[in-house]
Amino acid sequence: MPTIYDVALKSGFSATTVSKAFNDYSDISPKTKKEILKIAKEMGYLPNSHAQTILTKKSWTVGVLYLEFSGIGIKHPFFNAVIEGFKERIESKGYDLMFISKDIGKRKFSYLEHCQFRSIDGVIIVHSDYHNEDVQELLRSDIPCVLIDMESEHGSTICSDNYRGSVEAVDYLYSLGHRNIAHISGGDDTFSGPKRKDGFKQALKQYGLPIKAEWIVDGGYFTYDSGYQAMQTLMNLGERPTAVFVAGDYMALGAIQAIKDRGLQVPQDISVIGFDDIELARYTTPKLTTIRQNTNRLGGKAADILIEAIDRKETISMNMIPTELMVRESCQRIT
Repeated sequence: MPTIYDVALKSGFSATTVSKAFNDYSDISPKTKKEILKIAKEMGYLPNSHAQTILTKKSWTVGVLYLEFSGIGIKHPFFNAVIEGFKERIESKGYDLMFISKDIGKRKFSYLEHCQFRSIDGVIIVHSDYHNEDVQELLRSDIPCVLIDMESEHGSTICSDNYRGSVEAVDYLYSLGHRNIAHISGGDDTFSGPKRKDGFKQALKQYGLPIKAEWIVDGGYFTYDSGYQAMQTLMNLGERPTAVFVAGDYMALGAIQAIKDRGLQVPQDISVIGFDDIELARYTTPKLTTIRQNTNRLGGKAADILIEAIDRKETISMNMIPTELMVRESCQRIT
């Protein structure tokens, strides 16, 4: 396999100039760079990753630490879509992606040790357990971290505007004439659950509607089953709400099934609005009205901030992406 010195000999440029062309340095002309890269390609030259690391002080590899508690794992449609948006942007900047675990071969590592072993440049931490000591160890290290749906003084956070999105959900139900509105919330120990519940309560206050404790049911970790059980709880109350704002689409789908199992219809008997806009939402019966999180923007923004952090231009920040109401079939006007 040809070396950098072979490319230098063939092109007539020094090895230093050839190296700068490969690493996109600004102190060589575009014409020189183009010529060197053309010759390298003709020769079948591939840059050695170890040499690249020495020259640029980077491994050009970023890690993904993904911990999710619903049991769905990486197949979770929301977080999977965010990671895909992150992947597209980070790869366009020349980085490889690696999922971080505690296992390398037959050895057990902490997340930090894994990152150090692989010379990871930075990490995106997705929906993780804030109280996990291994996660905290990584956050306290000098490896740049960006967090999705999690807060820390040691890294920037990217999230949707959960509060505003929840207000928007209630605004829509109110515009349809609903005054008896219940909420199936995410767990209080999740990042987004309390924020969405706060937005729900504030919207009720703005409209002068009572906040009934029994009409706010904890749905835990946003699963189909938890949504089903929470809706059963609401259905067992003496007074039934006319509409339910559900803090996650999977829970909303479970809630809709619970309503159907009682012999009722959505939206004719009870309107349901979700939060996330997972792909399945547009294919269910009825199609789910929901608050859309822009997963591509979330992932892309996370990549941009992580690259800035890797280049040591970072400031710790909270970054919120606007949500959008997606009107479909699961909510109905009442008189």
